[in-house]
Amino acid sequence: MSTEHQEFAASVRGLLTKHAGPAAVRAAAQTDLGYDPALWRLLCEQIGVAALAVPEEYGGFGASLVESLLVVGELGRTLAGVPMLGSAVLGAQAVLLSGDAQACARLLPEVAEGTRTLAVCWAGESGWDRPGVAESDGTLTGTAHYVLDGIGADMLIVVTPGGFFEVDSAASGVTRTAAPTMDPTRKLTTVAFESVAAKRLGTADAAPALARLREIAWAAVAAEQVGAAERCLEMTVEYSKSRVQFGRAIGSFQALKHRMADMYVLLESAKSASAAATLAVAEQSPSVAEDVWAARVHCSEAFTAIVAETVQLHGGIAITWEHDAHLYFKRAHGTAQLFGTPRRPLPQTA
Repeated sequence: MSTEHQEFAASVRGLLTKHAGPAAVRAAAQTDLGYDPALWRLLCEQIGVAALAVPEEYGGFGASLVESLLVVGELGRTLAGVPMLGSAVLGAQAVLLSGDAQACARLLPEVAEGTRTLAVCWAGESGWDRPGVAESDGTLTGTAHYVLDGIGADMLIVVTPGGFFEVDSAASGVTRTAAPTMDPTRKLTTVAFESVAAKRLGTADAAPALARLREIAWAAVAAEQVGAAERCLEMTVEYSKSRVQFGRAIGSFQALKHRMADMYVLLESAKSASAAATLAVAEQSPSVAEDVWAARVHCSEAFTAIVAETVQLHGGIAITWEHDAHLYFKRAHGTAQLFGTPRRPLPQTA
């Protein structure tokens, strides 16, 4: 990262350290919304996180996805469930990818301010490879599953095989139901549409836009996984210095040093993969498919391995509700499936 990026990430981390500690995250997870609206306002008003990747003509800062995914990574460290990924990244990018200038001018200024949240309704029951909602004669029918921030969203951006559509979340025929999840810090919603009138966003071919949206989603998840994995390593090192057994801090035992060194190597390689994917999607480089594929696979595996070691090296306390390790464990397994998983091997491109 550049010096400016390091300073920016530090400012986000400082705000989250002050206002999104473990107790606050746990309390927010117990609410229907799943996050603290006051924290989201602070992030938007003091740092402008929702405006980062929104072009200036639509009320944003005109930065790039690099800055937005830096924020996603910092949120991964705390597990704070604010609608950064679901609304400010995926929702805003879906509207931009539609190519509908009028919709961008109408929706994005309030998204950039943080006063309007979007939710992308995409996956069918079996996952993200096939949309769960279909359009016919301007109406939507079907059910979108695993929708991020769907309960509290003001506007729904619906992905169908024929394109993107805009639906008010309070429209007649829309039913939103909280979905049970293993990860209590991330709320998912099932959104059903029963002959709901919808406004089409743009007229371009949906396939390239959807492929681009998936690349952004996977790069964002990789950034979040790296942030969470880094925090897991920090917690493990801190614990190994304070936990005493046989008259010595357990971190002084060579076997545990080796295991934490392996965690560090995994983390650093995951950081590199995530950084490559972030730059690739931000710059739309020719290697974006390969970079994002690698980050999606490696960061998922690295986070899963690191959090498993975190639980092991914390001993019995790590599986109790009082300790945060099991929250990261659940986040690791949830994000490994979020937005689908890549095919193996990587499809060859022409």
